[in-house]
Amino acid sequence: MKSSASTITRSNMIYHLVAIAVVAIWGSTLVSTKLLMQAGMRADEVFFARFLIAYLAIIAFSPRKLFADGWKDELMMLLLGITGGSLYFITENLAVGLTYVNNVSFIVSTSPLITMFFILMTYKGLPVRKILILGSILAVVGIGIVIFNGQVVLKLNPMGDLMSAAAALCWGFYSYLVKIMGDRYDSVFLTRKVFFYGTVSTLPVFYFKPWHFGLDGLMQSSVMLNLLFLGLIASFVCFALWNIAITKLGAVTISNYCYLIPVATVIFSAIFLDEPMTPMAYAGSSLILIGVYFANKGCADD
Repeated sequence: MKSSASTITRSNMIYHLVAIAVVAIWGSTLVSTKLLMQAGMRADEVFFARFLIAYLAIIAFSPRKLFADGWKDELMMLLLGITGGSLYFITENLAVGLTYVNNVSFIVSTSPLITMFFILMTYKGLPVRKILILGSILAVVGIGIVIFNGQVVLKLNPMGDLMSAAAALCWGFYSYLVKIMGDRYDSVFLTRKVFFYGTVSTLPVFYFKPWHFGLDGLMQSSVMLNLLFLGLIASFVCFALWNIAITKLGAVTISNYCYLIPVATVIFSAIFLDEPMTPMAYAGSSLILIGVYFANKGCADD
């Protein structure tokens, strides 16, 4: 029995480490998106290219099954593609173009609280431990310190913040839906459907705003490398790993790791966007880590 318990613990630890690796990569995607938009791509173009690359990559690994087990489940797949794909990334990318990368990261990282809210509303008998609430509060405070870097005067763009809040709502709902559908479908199939519907649901945008970024721009090495990173690594690989982690450990537990995204964002933005790290940013990062630890320790089975 002791050996079995030890094996389960090691297995769970792997999924926790996977979640940490994924959010570290996702923390850098805002920087890549900002660089692509500075090169001339629009928010919808960045997302469409990213998900199209991811969809083409996952076809080779996905089961041959084309549709879900019923039209209701297929509609749920469409909803997953919109909330975790087109609507989420377009609103987030628009926010990146309107305000600071770090501000976007702060607001979007409140999505675990939204996920927890949806789950608690659905499973009304689910106990809520005080340590989970304490951990969430500590993480949010830490995020605030990281993003604002102790500045007294906050330079926030209201529209950018509104777009960031919409993205947070989308991702919180997406994580909740993945938990529901992940119990019935293979994670690779689920991820492929998200990529497909995320890409398809973006097409109407181009009817009103035709694609304008030229082929010569796409052939630039910096643009191509950032798109491949976003499509193959941050989308294809990370979405699959994230969905697996949610099905294994639960939406609340895994979503709490989103609090770590600003830590990675601050680090990568300091390297690639010349935004300096300050002592306050380091202090905030430490507080986020402590908050995530307590939040995960206080999670009831979800």
